[in-house]
Amino acid sequence: MEASIHETAIVDPEAQLGEGVVVGPYSIIGPHVKVGKDTIIHAHVKIDGHTTIGEGNEFHSFCTIGAPPQDLTYNNEPTETIIGNQNIFREYVSIHRGTQKDRGKTTIENKNLFMSYVHLGHDVEFGSSCIVANSTNFAGHVKVGDKVILGGGCNISQFVSLGTGSYLGGASAIDRDIPTFCTAYGNRVRLKGINIIGLRRNGYSKQEITEVVDFYRMMEANPLSPRAFVDHDELMEEFKGNAIIDQMVNEIRKSEVGIAPFMS
Repeated sequence: MEASIHETAIVDPEAQLGEGVVVGPYSIIGPHVKVGKDTIIHAHVKIDGHTTIGEGNEFHSFCTIGAPPQDLTYNNEPTETIIGNQNIFREYVSIHRGTQKDRGKTTIENKNLFMSYVHLGHDVEFGSSCIVANSTNFAGHVKVGDKVILGGGCNISQFVSLGTGSYLGGASAIDRDIPTFCTAYGNRVRLKGINIIGLRRNGYSKQEITEVVDFYRMMEANPLSPRAFVDHDELMEEFKGNAIIDQMVNEIRKSEVGIAPFMS
Protein backbone atom coordinates (compact mmCIF):
# COMPACT_ATOMS: atom_id res chain seq x y z
CA MET A 1 0.00 0.00 0.00
CA GLU A 2 1.37 3.38 -0.98
CA ALA A 3 1.84 6.20 1.50
CA SER A 4 -1.26 8.26 2.26
CA ILE A 5 -0.56 11.99 2.31
CA HIS A 6 -3.22 14.53 3.27
CA GLU A 7 -3.77 17.21 0.67
CA THR A 8 -2.68 19.97 3.07
CA ALA A 9 0.59 18.28 4.07
CA ILE A 10 3.87 19.48 2.53
CA VAL A 11 6.15 16.56 1.65
CA ASP A 12 9.34 17.31 -0.28
CA PRO A 13 9.58 15.26 -3.51
CA GLU A 14 12.94 13.91 -2.39
CA ALA A 15 11.62 12.54 0.91
CA GLN A 16 11.33 8.75 1.05
CA LEU A 17 8.14 7.31 2.53
CA GLY A 18 7.64 3.57 2.96
CA GLU A 19 4.51 1.53 2.32
CA GLY A 20 1.55 2.32 4.52
CA VAL A 21 2.95 5.59 5.87
CA VAL A 22 0.22 8.09 6.79
CA VAL A 23 0.93 11.84 6.79
CA GLY A 24 -1.77 13.94 8.41
CA PRO A 25 -3.02 17.47 7.73
CA TYR A 26 -0.51 20.33 7.67
CA SER A 27 2.50 18.17 8.47
CA ILE A 28 5.85 19.05 6.85
CA ILE A 29 8.43 16.48 5.72
CA GLY A 30 11.86 17.69 4.53
CA PRO A 31 13.93 16.49 1.56
CA HIS A 32 16.44 14.37 3.52
CA VAL A 33 13.87 12.43 5.52
CA LYS A 34 13.35 8.66 5.23
CA VAL A 35 10.29 7.12 6.90
CA GLY A 36 9.79 3.35 7.29
CA LYS A 37 6.58 1.54 6.47
CA ASP A 38 3.40 1.74 8.56
CA THR A 39 4.52 4.87 10.40
CA ILE A 40 1.74 7.31 11.32
CA ILE A 41 2.45 11.03 11.27
CA HIS A 42 -0.51 12.94 12.67
CA ALA A 43 -1.50 16.55 11.95
CA HIS A 44 0.96 19.44 12.36
CA VAL A 45 4.16 17.38 12.68
CA LYS A 46 7.46 18.69 11.31
CA ILE A 47 10.27 16.27 10.38
CA ASP A 48 13.41 17.91 9.06
CA GLY A 49 17.14 17.43 8.54
CA HIS A 50 18.90 14.17 7.68
CA THR A 51 16.41 12.04 9.58
CA THR A 52 15.91 8.29 9.22
CA ILE A 53 12.83 6.74 10.85
CA GLY A 54 12.14 3.01 11.09
CA GLU A 55 8.87 1.10 10.85
CA GLY A 56 5.66 1.34 12.82
CA ASN A 57 6.36 4.59 14.66
CA GLU A 58 3.66 7.10 15.62
CA PHE A 59 4.13 10.86 15.86
CA HIS A 60 1.31 12.85 17.44
CA SER A 61 0.49 16.48 16.70
CA PHE A 62 3.11 19.23 17.00
CA CYS A 63 6.13 16.95 17.27
CA THR A 64 9.36 18.49 15.91
CA ILE A 65 11.86 15.85 14.78
CA GLY A 66 15.39 16.39 13.45
CA ALA A 67 15.53 20.12 14.19
CA PRO A 68 18.90 21.91 14.39
CA PRO A 69 20.62 21.53 17.77
CA GLN A 70 20.60 24.30 20.37
CA ASP A 71 24.38 24.53 20.21
CA LEU A 72 26.34 27.65 19.27
CA THR A 73 29.04 25.59 17.51
CA TYR A 74 26.56 24.07 15.07
CA ASN A 75 27.03 25.48 11.56
CA ASN A 76 24.37 23.69 9.54
CA GLU A 77 26.43 20.51 9.10
CA PRO A 78 24.51 17.50 7.73
CA THR A 79 24.31 15.69 11.06
CA GLU A 80 21.63 13.06 11.65
CA THR A 81 18.65 11.91 13.65
CA ILE A 82 18.09 8.14 13.59
CA ILE A 83 14.96 6.52 15.06
CA GLY A 84 14.24 2.78 15.24
CA ASN A 85 10.92 0.93 15.18
CA GLN A 86 7.59 1.06 17.03
CA ASN A 87 8.21 4.16 19.09
CA ILE A 88 5.36 6.43 20.23
CA PHE A 89 5.92 10.19 20.36
CA ARG A 90 3.05 12.06 21.98
CA GLU A 91 2.16 15.72 21.49
CA TYR A 92 4.93 18.35 21.33
CA VAL A 93 7.89 15.97 21.58
CA SER A 94 11.05 17.60 20.18
CA ILE A 95 14.21 15.80 19.06
CA HIS A 96 17.33 17.62 17.84
CA ARG A 97 19.90 16.27 15.40
CA GLY A 98 23.52 15.57 16.41
CA THR A 99 26.61 17.75 16.31
CA GLN A 100 30.04 17.20 14.84
CA LYS A 101 31.68 17.62 18.24
CA ASP A 102 30.15 14.28 19.27
CA ARG A 103 28.93 11.30 17.18
CA GLY A 104 27.20 13.51 14.64
CA LYS A 105 23.85 11.86 15.32
CA THR A 106 21.02 11.57 17.81
CA THR A 107 19.79 7.97 18.06
CA ILE A 108 16.67 6.32 19.47
CA GLU A 109 16.19 2.57 19.40
CA ASN A 110 12.85 0.69 19.55
CA LYS A 111 9.52 0.51 21.42
CA ASN A 112 9.87 3.62 23.55
CA LEU A 113 7.01 5.79 24.81
CA PHE A 114 7.72 9.51 24.97
CA MET A 115 4.81 11.34 26.57
CA SER A 116 3.85 14.94 25.80
CA TYR A 117 6.44 17.74 25.88
CA VAL A 118 9.50 15.50 26.18
CA HIS A 119 12.68 17.02 24.72
CA LEU A 120 15.77 15.11 23.53
CA GLY A 121 18.80 17.32 22.90
CA HIS A 122 21.57 16.82 20.37
CA ASP A 123 23.68 13.66 20.36
CA VAL A 124 21.44 11.80 22.80
CA GLU A 125 21.89 8.01 22.66
CA PHE A 126 18.61 6.36 23.68
CA GLY A 127 17.90 2.65 24.19
CA SER A 128 14.75 0.54 23.81
CA SER A 129 11.53 -0.12 25.75
CA CYS A 130 11.78 3.00 27.91
CA ILE A 131 8.90 5.06 29.30
CA VAL A 132 9.40 8.81 29.66
CA ALA A 133 6.62 10.77 31.32
CA ASN A 134 5.49 14.28 30.40
CA SER A 135 7.74 17.35 30.34
CA THR A 136 11.04 15.52 30.81
CA ASN A 137 14.10 17.18 29.25
CA PHE A 138 17.32 15.47 28.15
CA ALA A 139 20.28 17.77 27.56
CA GLY A 140 22.84 17.05 24.86
CA HIS A 141 25.11 13.98 24.99
CA VAL A 142 22.91 12.04 27.46
CA LYS A 143 22.98 8.22 27.26
CA VAL A 144 19.96 6.13 28.27
CA GLY A 145 19.95 2.34 28.53
CA ASP A 146 17.06 -0.05 27.86
CA LYS A 147 13.87 -0.28 29.97
CA VAL A 148 14.48 2.97 31.85
CA ILE A 149 11.45 4.69 33.44
CA LEU A 150 11.36 8.42 34.20
CA GLY A 151 8.57 10.20 36.05
CA GLY A 152 7.19 13.48 34.77
CA GLY A 153 9.13 16.73 34.92
CA CYS A 154 12.64 15.27 35.17
CA ASN A 155 15.64 17.23 33.88
CA ILE A 156 18.81 15.40 32.85
CA SER A 157 22.11 17.29 32.56
CA GLN A 158 24.50 16.87 29.65
CA PHE A 159 26.82 13.85 29.55
CA VAL A 160 24.81 11.96 32.18
CA SER A 161 24.17 8.21 31.72
CA LEU A 162 21.09 6.34 32.94
CA GLY A 163 21.73 2.61 33.26
CA THR A 164 19.47 -0.15 31.97
CA GLY A 165 16.39 -0.72 34.13
CA SER A 166 16.91 2.37 36.24
CA TYR A 167 13.86 4.14 37.69
CA LEU A 168 13.82 7.92 38.23
CA GLY A 169 11.17 9.60 40.33
CA GLY A 170 9.22 12.56 38.97
CA ALA A 171 10.60 16.12 39.10
CA SER A 172 14.16 14.89 39.66
CA ALA A 173 17.15 17.01 38.65
CA ILE A 174 19.61 14.41 37.41
CA ASP A 175 23.20 15.67 37.23
CA ARG A 176 25.04 12.40 38.00
CA ASP A 177 25.07 8.91 36.48
CA ILE A 178 22.52 6.33 37.67
CA PRO A 179 23.79 2.71 37.59
CA THR A 180 21.86 -0.19 36.10
CA PHE A 181 18.63 -1.16 37.93
CA CYS A 182 19.02 1.55 40.56
CA THR A 183 16.20 3.82 41.71
CA ALA A 184 16.76 7.50 42.38
CA TYR A 185 14.95 10.79 42.83
CA GLY A 186 15.32 14.33 44.10
CA ASN A 187 16.80 17.72 43.33
CA ARG A 188 19.68 17.05 43.19
CA VAL A 189 19.21 13.38 42.45
CA ARG A 190 20.20 10.73 45.01
CA LEU A 191 20.23 6.95 44.85
CA LYS A 192 17.33 5.38 46.73
CA GLY A 193 17.82 1.64 46.22
CA ILE A 194 17.46 -1.20 43.70
CA ASN A 195 14.63 -1.55 41.18
CA ILE A 196 13.59 -4.98 42.44
CA ILE A 197 10.33 -5.00 40.47
CA GLY A 198 12.25 -4.27 37.28
CA LEU A 199 14.65 -7.12 37.97
CA ARG A 200 11.77 -9.52 38.56
CA ARG A 201 10.03 -8.44 35.37
CA ASN A 202 13.21 -9.12 33.44
CA GLY A 203 13.39 -12.69 34.67
CA TYR A 204 16.26 -12.53 37.14
CA SER A 205 16.26 -15.15 39.86
CA LYS A 206 15.65 -14.50 43.55
CA GLN A 207 19.29 -15.33 44.24
CA GLU A 208 20.56 -12.88 41.64
CA ILE A 209 18.29 -10.11 42.97
CA THR A 210 19.39 -10.78 46.55
CA GLU A 211 23.03 -10.48 45.50
CA VAL A 212 22.35 -7.14 43.74
CA VAL A 213 20.57 -5.76 46.83
CA ASP A 214 23.38 -6.96 49.11
CA PHE A 215 25.97 -5.35 46.82
CA TYR A 216 24.10 -2.03 46.84
CA ARG A 217 23.64 -2.01 50.62
CA MET A 218 27.28 -2.88 51.27
CA MET A 219 28.45 -0.13 48.92
CA GLU A 220 26.02 2.35 50.52
CA ALA A 221 27.21 1.55 54.04
CA ASN A 222 30.91 1.65 53.21
CA PRO A 223 32.79 4.93 53.86
CA LEU A 224 34.55 4.58 50.50
CA SER A 225 33.15 6.22 47.40
CA PRO A 226 31.46 3.84 44.90
CA ARG A 227 34.49 4.14 42.60
CA ALA A 228 36.93 3.30 45.39
CA PHE A 229 34.66 0.52 46.67
CA VAL A 230 34.53 -1.40 43.37
CA ASP A 231 38.31 -1.11 42.98
CA HIS A 232 38.91 -3.09 46.18
CA ASP A 233 39.11 -6.73 45.04
CA GLU A 234 38.57 -8.11 48.54
CA LEU A 235 35.23 -6.28 48.78
CA MET A 236 34.11 -7.52 45.37
CA GLU A 237 35.09 -11.17 45.82
CA GLU A 238 31.68 -12.42 46.98
CA PHE A 239 29.84 -10.72 44.09
CA LYS A 240 31.67 -12.38 41.21
CA GLY A 241 29.56 -14.01 38.51
CA ASN A 242 26.47 -11.79 38.79
CA ALA A 243 25.90 -10.13 35.40
CA ILE A 244 23.93 -7.19 36.81
CA ILE A 245 26.60 -6.40 39.40
CA ASP A 246 29.28 -6.71 36.72
CA GLN A 247 27.43 -4.15 34.63
CA MET A 248 26.98 -1.80 37.60
CA VAL A 249 30.68 -2.04 38.44
CA ASN A 250 31.63 -1.31 34.84
CA GLU A 251 29.39 1.79 34.80
CA ILE A 252 30.82 3.06 38.09
CA ARG A 253 34.38 2.65 36.84
CA LYS A 254 33.68 4.38 33.52
CA SER A 255 31.58 7.25 34.88
CA GLU A 256 32.89 10.66 33.82
CA VAL A 257 30.44 12.86 35.75
CA GLY A 258 30.33 10.63 38.84
CA ILE A 259 27.65 8.42 40.39
CA ALA A 260 24.72 10.04 42.19
CA PRO A 261 25.18 10.09 46.00
CA PHE A 262 23.18 7.83 48.26
CA MET A 263 20.04 9.03 50.00
CA SER A 264 20.90 10.22 53.50
